[in-house]
Amino acid sequence: MSVTAILELWLVRHGETPASRERKLAGWSNVPLTEEGERQAAILRPRLAAERFDSVWASDLDRALRTARLAWGEPRQDARLREMSFGRLEGQAWEALLPEEREGIVRFAGFEAPGGESFEVFRGRVLSLVDSLGPGRHLLFTHGGVVRLLSREAGEDCFVPTGTLLVVDWHARKIVSRTDGAGEASPSLPQPAAGGGD
Repeated sequence: MSVTAILELWLVRHGETPASRERKLAGWSNVPLTEEGERQAAILRPRLAAERFDSVWASDLDRALRTARLAWGEPRQDARLREMSFGRLEGQAWEALLPEEREGIVRFAGFEAPGGESFEVFRGRVLSLVDSLGPGRHLLFTHGGVVRLLSREAGEDCFVPTGTLLVVDWHARKIVSRTDGAGEASPSLPQPAAGGGD
C-alpha cells in the first residue's frame, strides 16, 4: 500500500493596507502595510517560528513581502502568488463598483476584470506554483484572492481578514486550521495545534 507524502500549504494573507482598510481593490497595485498591518504580521512570528517549512514563498508585491519579512524572514519571491489583477477596477472602493462587478467578484468563478485577469487565468497561474511544490510543508505569503481560491479548491470559500493564517492539507483538499488576523482562531474550524499562536 502506498502512502501519499504530506503536502501542506500554510497560507498567510498579508497584513492590513490602506486599500484593505478603506475597502478598495488593490490587485497588482503596490500598496504598503499600515502600522496595524505590520503589527498583524509580527504577531504571526512566534507561531511560525515554532514550525519547520520545506520552502517559504511570497508574492513579489510589497505588502506580501513586508508581511513575510516581519512574520518569518526572507522568502523566495514569485509573481504567481500575486492577487488577481483587477485592471481598471484597481483603486476603486467596493461601494463604487457597479452591482454586476460586485456580483462577479463575489461569484469569483467566471469573473473577468475589465483590463485585468479572468478567474481562469488567475486560477491557472496560482495552481501552476502549487503544482510545482514537492512534498512537505510550504509557507506562502500572499493575498486574499489567492487564499480564497485555494480554500475553494479545498471545498470551502474563505474570504479571510488581513493577517490570517490558513493551513490546508492539499492532498486531502481539507482546511486543517485557521487563525484570523486578530489572532483568534475561527470557531467554525479546528484550533491550531499546541504551540499555536495568538
